[in-house]
Amino acid sequence: MTIPSHSKRMIRALKGEVLERPPFWLMRQAGRYLPEYREVRKQSKNFLDFCYSPDLAVEVTLQPLRRYQMDAAIMFCDILVIPDALGQAVQFIEGEGPVLDPVRTVDEVRRLSPDRMHEHLAPVYETISRLAQEIPEETALIGFAGSPWTVAVYMVEGRGGTQCERVLQWANDAPDDFQVLMDLLVDTTADYLIRQVEHGAEIIQLFDSWAGVLNDEQFRRWSIEPTRKIVDRLKEHCPGIPVIGFPRNVGIRAEAFVTETGVDGVSLDQDTPLDWIANTLQPLCTVQGNLDNQILITGGDELDREIIKILKALSGGPFIFNLGHGVLPQTPPEHVGRVAELILGWPESSGGIG
Repeated sequence: MTIPSHSKRMIRALKGEVLERPPFWLMRQAGRYLPEYREVRKQSKNFLDFCYSPDLAVEVTLQPLRRYQMDAAIMFCDILVIPDALGQAVQFIEGEGPVLDPVRTVDEVRRLSPDRMHEHLAPVYETISRLAQEIPEETALIGFAGSPWTVAVYMVEGRGGTQCERVLQWANDAPDDFQVLMDLLVDTTADYLIRQVEHGAEIIQLFDSWAGVLNDEQFRRWSIEPTRKIVDRLKEHCPGIPVIGFPRNVGIRAEAFVTETGVDGVSLDQDTPLDWIANTLQPLCTVQGNLDNQILITGGDELDREIIKILKALSGGPFIFNLGHGVLPQTPPEHVGRVAELILGWPESSGGIG
């Protein structure tokens, strides 16, 4: 018998239900820390080709589920498929990460076109459709995209690992011109996510990894407002679809993000205090997080203590266990196994670990 979406642990948590054993999954749970992932990765000529190869993308999405019994699978892809689908030159260079031909003027933005976007992204939609059939019945399927601000950072800067000087200068000096890029990204991202839901995604997560570089005023205009528009579009076209926002490194501004965007859940980085999360955010929405991915690498007693501390602090409200950022490549797979062991054994696993 097929398990309906609304009875899946992830969906229940995002609807506000408090579960004795919270659901868990990990950002970048499909990734280079797994030897089986590295073997599959060798079969593609480059990273974008990997993302656009449904056979490979489905396989690596399923790999962590076979090891760890996560409550959710997140489709394997990358946030930069949107600029790639719009016609911006995107490549991933080994040891350097993504490199894009920068877009820095309104004329350059207007040369981008969404006309063939869905055709370009058809392999991603195929991956989602196949995953919807192949993941375990009790597992929820997460689709995702980068939030417009974060995707704009890469599009304007031309790479990651920057101080965001160029994109901030454009947004500050010519906000109406920069708004043209943001409007394009709001529209295309919403359309992309709606298609993901139509192909089987049951939850959507929006990654705003660069939100922390914005001041209060910028955060409202370039992070909160675009997210609100996308959430509104999703709720209109896909009623009932839960949306998780991840405005990374924004501290207490996460409260405004939750109240002003309409997200069902908020993912939180490891620097967000647990007592503040429990007292301020959990009454507003489901919270997700926030184990330090460096402690996941360390393992041992410190890892056990941190896991139990988070579970004790947040299991009294609607909660999804996750990391404060993605699994790092140097993470020992057995440490992820320990996370799974403690969470799957909760609350009995709390005994003797303080």
